Formats: sequence, structure tokens, C-alpha cells
Amino acid sequence: MALERFKREARAASALNHPNICTIHDIDEYEGQPFIAMELLEGQTLKQRIGVGARHPDFAGTGGVPLPTDTLLDLAIQIADALDAAHAKGIVHRDIKPANIFVTNRGQPKILDFGLAKLSPSVAAASRRRAGDEDVAATAGPTASLDEEHLTSPGAVMGTVAYMSPEQARGEELDARTDLFSFGAVLYEMATGKQPFSGASSAAIFGDLLYKAPVSPVQLNAELPAELERIINKTLEKHRDMRYQSAGDIRADLKRLKRDTESGRTVGASVSRRTVPLPRRWAAIALAGAVLIAGVVLGLNVAGLRDRLLAFVGARHGVPLPKIESLAVLPLANLSGDPEQEYFADGMTDALIAELGQIGSLRVISRTSVMQYKGVKRPLPQIAKELNVDAVIEGSVLRSGERVRITAQLIGAVPERHLWARNYERDLRDVLTLQGEIARTIADEIKANVTPDVQARLARARPVNPEAHEWYLKGRFLWERRTPEALKKSIEYFQQALEKDPGYATAYAALADSYDVLANNGILPPKEVYPRARAAALKALELDNTLADPHAALGMVIYDYDWDYPAAEREFQRAIELNPHCANAHHWYGFLLLTMGRLDEAMAAIKRARQLDPLSPRINANVGLFLYLTLHYDQAINELSKAMELDPDHARTYDYLEWAYLQKGMYKDAVQAAQKAASLRGESPEWVAGLGRAYERGGIRAAKRFELEAIKDPSTRGYPRGEDFARLYAFLGEKERAFEWLEKGSREHTLLPVYLRFDPQLDVLRSDPRFQDLLRRMNFPP
Repeated sequence: MALERFKREARAASALNHPNICTIHDIDEYEGQPFIAMELLEGQTLKQRIGVGARHPDFAGTGGVPLPTDTLLDLAIQIADALDAAHAKGIVHRDIKPANIFVTNRGQPKILDFGLAKLSPSVAAASRRRAGDEDVAATAGPTASLDEEHLTSPGAVMGTVAYMSPEQARGEELDARTDLFSFGAVLYEMATGKQPFSGASSAAIFGDLLYKAPVSPVQLNAELPAELERIINKTLEKHRDMRYQSAGDIRADLKRLKRDTESGRTVGASVSRRTVPLPRRWAAIALAGAVLIAGVVLGLNVAGLRDRLLAFVGARHGVPLPKIESLAVLPLANLSGDPEQEYFADGMTDALIAELGQIGSLRVISRTSVMQYKGVKRPLPQIAKELNVDAVIEGSVLRSGERVRITAQLIGAVPERHLWARNYERDLRDVLTLQGEIARTIADEIKANVTPDVQARLARARPVNPEAHEWYLKGRFLWERRTPEALKKSIEYFQQALEKDPGYATAYAALADSYDVLANNGILPPKEVYPRARAAALKALELDNTLADPHAALGMVIYDYDWDYPAAEREFQRAIELNPHCANAHHWYGFLLLTMGRLDEAMAAIKRARQLDPLSPRINANVGLFLYLTLHYDQAINELSKAMELDPDHARTYDYLEWAYLQKGMYKDAVQAAQKAASLRGESPEWVAGLGRAYERGGIRAAKRFELEAIKDPSTRGYPRGEDFARLYAFLGEKERAFEWLEKGSREHTLLPVYLRFDPQLDVLRSDPRFQDLLRRMNFPP
């Protein structure tokens, strides 16, 4: 085998003629010993050149010495050119590492050791013909063995562990992109003096290589240009399709950076440094002791030494993280190339938001708001400002067969700064565990205060049937649309998920949510769907009572259908305890608090919901609704106008505007708002125009009479709620008809309690004993 590798190296290298590849002059035998005659090189390997710092007193404990940027670029451009030439010949080196790159005394790099090279069939045949040997194969198979320096030996997973590509480590079929990843690892070491992936054992290295992102290079070398860090990060992408696709592309980017560096246009990392003589600095540190070390180094950051010394005494590498108390998970990108997989990427985004939302010390923005940025190219600081967060998480999802890969990175908002990155890959059955793992890692990274209970919940996740999880994600994708058709279809998908996995608590919780919205939005009769919502929520809690969503869904049933306000409060409070950042729980709890007359608490709850979901059309509109119900009409109009600017297509915003205008006697504005709401609900242009004509001919009473006819048709307005009719009949002075509809609503449980308690449009009915009796039957306190 050793002889075969020897011959393979000779044939592979002899197929190349490039100034940055060691030239092979001859292949022969002498007294039975094979030999290769190659050019004489004087200098040292790149490993030796970087590793000098390990023995330098000023860099004790830090590994190697980062190369100056100009030197690094000169060498890297030539290495990239050599790789491009090899790949053009169909040759993949498969063991690019500093020890296999020789740097001559004149600064010219030479790639060595093609013993593991894989040749394309045409190149292999040509090299065999030149060697006169048709019997020796030109490729090596994927088996494994390692020595103490992670070097390969015959029969190994071909390559050196610390510089392998992920696909190489997994024993997959390789192409030229494996060399690009290895070259990225070399670039990282040239830039930082450290290997990107290292550990006490080969298993530890494999784990980091496959699943973890290395420490940001600029945290180890504060002089590093930001563009060079970008190049390095792109070469180290774990999925080869996200990596550079050719060495020529890397070479072009390196050349561009070199040009910009020489012209002074390049921008370095954000930490500036001043030069102070090293021996004198270290003498001062030695005399002053550990406390003085921290003070001097943190103050001066001499030659980037602050970062290294902080690491040396146990702190994190680089500049300490800014305090992060709020963050947003931006929509994860779908890397599958299949638009039909959008639901999967969105589902992973939702799950990560939900997991992080359990951490009480963090404010995590809800899904509705972050989804506004799906596909939007906008500077991160601007997004952070709009969402009022300290940091954002962005990343991607790639599903391939029964595997899922998530790449996530944490980016500080102001100033914009890359803080952390990690890659995860798991079997689809373990996707729930993966979500909790990512949340725990992020919490650890930003030093969030996570209670033991939350730690346990994040760590506890059962395997899930992949088919069930797929049906669940499709259902959630449709649920978010909130249209009648999408909600009904979401129920079918959740039921499919439960057929595949009857123990899937989260699917039961989602089913309860769908039924809740169908009833609350007047799409289906409450008597038909609220009992189903209750059953689904209770089943979810039977399977897992630590889920926040089924508590919130159950609270909504008890509040809106049972009119049992203390019991509903317990459910909402438990949901918020389990997930302090569940905007829906705060939102619905706000309605309950207002119904109970706790006005200040109610306003605090709805504003907390908006803080968690700042771009939600529903929540912003309901802030205006709360102000209207508490008789603050001008403030309500102001808030609703802002909500209209955020989303001009949300019909409910215009409903509430109409109501506020009515109370202020601004009838023309009220009619215009009603026309807009009707148009958005799908009323015909003829009906919308007819409403305007009715107002012009007969004033506001004629317009209200015209509107009354529309809500009798459930095809456009959905299932009628009793208070909708009562509100119109009360305005028209027809109290008996108003009470008929209130009684009907009481029997069918279509009365929303908060309106009965506070809506000023029902004030003309409140003095009637029948109204007081209705309030008693709806369990309002006397």
C-alpha cells in the first residue's frame, strides 16, 4: 500500500506543471528502492512558519503566530492558483494542510504530497501510461486510522482530520470543493495562528468539524480585514453547495482584497490597536500580577493581546459580548431550492422562536413581526432598530432526505458585529431535540439567565415521527395565513400528523389553536368548534403539560365560551409562565383583564404583546381597540392610524376606526372607514359604492341600515356574532331587535365578553334590566 501511495503521488504530481506545485523530475528505482526526483526547495513548511509562535515567549499558550495580512494574501493567492490548476486537470489533493505547503526562502509557496490525490479517470489513465504501469489504481477508499498529529496512514479516511471537509469526514464521494474547505482551514490558521477545529481527541475534532462553527477569526486577530474573515467563513461552509465553488473564485476575491489593501480601501476589524514594545509590556505585566495584566491589556489591546490574554485567563476570545436582553430570529433561508419546502424553513423559524421564548430573561420577537422580513434585503441595524432588539439570529435550513441541517449565526445590532455561528445536522426524528439544543447554545453564548426548569424543558424532547412533523409544519404554515380556507386545511394537516404520531402533543396544541381562531373570528359557530378546541388542548396537556400554547388555547375557550374568568386567568398566567414571550398569551390575557375591569393591567398586557410582536396587524389594531373601549377616542384614532400605516390591508383596523369616528360624530370619516373595511373583506365594489350613496342620501342612519343588511350574509362576514347585530340595532334605536340578538348570542355563546362590558355603542341598552340580567348570566361580578 505504501508503494502504491508513493507511485500515486508521483503520477499525480507529474501531471501538473505549475510554479506553486513541487515539480517532479523523475520516477525510478535504485537498488530495488523506488524514488522520486523533485526540485530542491529551501525554506520551511507553512506549518513551521505559523508554528514558530508556539515557542516564542511573547505568544506562550496561544498556538502559532498569525501571518501579516500582506504576506498571507501573497501566499494564499498563489496557493489558490495552484489548486485551480490541479482541479482543472481533474486532480483533487484531499490533504491540503500547512504541513503540505512549503514556503521557499523567496516567499513562494509549493504544494507537496499528492499521495492522497484523487485523479479523474482520464488523468489517471494518462499518468499510468507515462509511468508504464497499468495495474495501480489512482484512487483511495474511505476507511480510517489516525496518528498523534491527526495524520493519515494507509487505509484512513483520506486526509488530516483537523483540515478535512465535512463530506470527507463522513466518507462521502468527494470533488474539488473538499480542497477548498481544507484551504479555508489553512487560511484560518494563517490568519489566527490557530486551527479552526481542534480538540483533545479525534472524536472531538470530528464533532466540531461536522456540527460547530469555529471562533470568529477576528476575535483571535483583531487586525484581520473584515473581507478576509468573510472569505474564510465562506470557504468553511459545511455544506459544499454554500461554499466557494472553485479555487479560481477564491483567488479572485483574494486578489481584490489585496488590491484594496494596498490602496488603503480595505476595512479591518472593529478593534483598533496601538503598538507598544513587547518585552517592555510583558515585564510590566509580570511585575503587576494578574489584576494589572487584565487592566493593562484591556486598556491597550496591544497587538491584539487583550483578546489572547482574556482567553488565557478563561474569558471568551475577543471583545466581550455586548449585553443582549432582546433578540429576533429572522426567517431562516430555505436552501433546498424547492419553493414547496418553504413551510419547513418557516417551521424551523417558529420552533426556534418558541424555544427561545421560554427564557424569561430575554425578550424574543414573535413570528408575525419577523416574517415581515422574509426575502427582504435590509441592513441588520435597521431591522434591529425597527424591532427594538439588541441582536438578531439569521441562518438557513437544508433538508435532504431524512436529514436536516441548520446554520445559525448571532449578530449584534449596533454596531453590527458577528458574535457567534454554528452548524447543526441531525436526523429528522431528532429535530425537536435540535431546536432545544440551539436555544440552549444561544442562551449560553449571550449569558442569558436560564432557570433550571427552563433548562430541563429545553433539554427534554421526544423523538418525532418525520412524516408527522412534516404534516404539522404544513399545518402551521397555513394557520399563519388566518384565512377561512387555510385554517380549515390546517386542521386536516394537524389530524394527519396525529394519525402518524398519536403522542405528538404539539400537533394537538396547534389543532386547538385552529379551532380557537375559527370560532373567535366568526368563521364557524362557537358551539361547533370551541368544544373541539378544548378537547385538543386538554389532550396536548395530558401528553405534555409544560407546553405554553395549549394553556393559552384552553384559556381562550374558557374565557370566550365558558365565561369562567378566574379559570381562564389561571390558564393564561400558566402559559405566560411557561413562555414569557408568547405574544398571543399576553394578547388574549389583555382581553380578559379588560373584561374584569382591571384597566391598567389590561393596557400593560396588550402593550407587552405589541412589544413582543411589534409589527402584528392584529395586536396593533387591538391597542387602538382597548383605547376605544376605555373611551380614549383621540388616542384610539392615533394608534389605529399608526396600525394602518404598518398594514393598510387589515380590515379590523378600519372597523375600530369607524367606531371611534362614530363616537366623535365624524360620520363621513366613519363611513369611509367602513367602506375600506368592507372592500378588504371582499365585498363587491357595487356594495361599497352603495354604502357611500346611502350616506350621501340619508346620512349616517341610512348608511347603518345599509350595513345591517350586509352582515346578515355569512358568506362575506362569517358566522354572525350577537353583539354585531345588537350594536347596529342599538344605533338605530331598535332596542327590542338588539335584545333579540343579545339573547341569541347568549344561547349560542357568540357574545364576546369585553364588548358587553365596555362597548360604548351598547350604552343605550345598559339601563335596561334585561341587560343587567345578561351580564349576570355571563358571570360578570355585580
